[in-house]
Amino acid sequence: MRMRKKAWAKPELEACPYYIPEPETLLGHWQEHFGERRPIHLDLGCGKCVFLAELAEQHRDINYIGIDLSYDILGVARRNIQSAYGETQPDNVLLCYYNIEKLQNLFRPGEGIERLYINFCNPWPSAGHQKRRLTHTRQLEVYKPLLSENGEIWFKTDNDDLYLATKRYFAEAGFTVFFDTQDLHAENDPENILTEHEIMFSAQEIKTKALRARKN
Repeated sequence: MRMRKKAWAKPELEACPYYIPEPETLLGHWQEHFGERRPIHLDLGCGKCVFLAELAEQHRDINYIGIDLSYDILGVARRNIQSAYGETQPDNVLLCYYNIEKLQNLFRPGEGIERLYINFCNPWPSAGHQKRRLTHTRQLEVYKPLLSENGEIWFKTDNDDLYLATKRYFAEAGFTVFFDTQDLHAENDPENILTEHEIMFSAQEIKTKALRARKN
């Protein structure tokens, strides 16, 4: 369901010190912009950042970049991040409005990207649209050179077909799956942080499937 237009979202983002209005200008300079060199984790299609806000607040030793293609959603994300940090100004989070399919225009190999999160992305069920999946082999080949040695992709979905297809995509792109479950919550994994979709699907008793894969 499409989010209602939020007139306040873009002005609030433009006034936010951790929102990057022109992310391509930071190509090769992300660590400098953060100020302190730390591993970089990307949240692709970060949504309202219910997940990223908690994750980044808990792990101050990692630099996080949330990317989405909706000013309205990013506006809500900014509020959620600020709520998680309270009166403290986040120094390990950046938000960007950008098309993930062009990620290679934002980062160079060797920038310290150790992990990508892809949570509940559009499953694009139509056969003619499946190449648009964020986990499709074609897209994984874009991510692969940007990841550091042994870099990882953490993926969650409610969609059975996308889960099974993503296992195949990982193999085709030369990633090794080291974590695989069709019921993530049954694993009681202490590292799992809920996304807004995960909360909603769990209430409907829809199981979360998860894969974690490592670059060979």
